[in-house]
Order: sequence, then structure tokens, then C-alpha cells
Amino acid sequence: MKDFGPILYLIALLAIFYFMIIRPQQQRQKKHQQLINSLQENTEVTTIGGILGTIVKVKDKTVILKIADNVKIEILKTAIAYRNDKEEKK
Repeated sequence: MKDFGPILYLIALLAIFYFMIIRPQQQRQKKHQQLINSLQENTEVTTIGGILGTIVKVKDKTVILKIADNVKIEILKTAIAYRNDKEEKK
């Protein structure tokens, strides 16, 4: 009964590990999935590679991104890092 110290220490360490590493990663992943599911045409986005563009067409797993006049590229939806909302620029 008196040797619960190491077990409690291990449980506390696992709890800290969960709340500091695993849970925030799950929240980021859930937020990114919501972003991917909400993509629409004429949305300005930034890719994980830093390319800024406007979505022209949304497909199953990819989007067509207009990055300049007469320049369009097709990228995976998962390569979109975030949406460039006009409200954030103010």
C-alpha cells in the first residue's frame, strides 16, 4: 500500500504528456479538417508552401488555385494551411 509513489508519478507524467502534447495536436487536426471541409470557390487561401491564391474550383481531394493572371495550379486540399479572411487584414 505504501509503494504507490512511483505509480502516481507515472500517472501524473502521462496526464501531463496528454494535456501538453496529444490533446493540442488533436484540436489542431480537427480545426484543419473543418477548414478543408468548408473550402469554397473565391476563397483566398495560403498553402503550406506559402503560396497565396484564390480557389477557382473545388474537387474531391484537390482544388484549383489561381495564383496569378492566367496561372492556375491544382493542389491537394490538405496542402492548404489557412484561409486569408479579409476581416483579419484590418
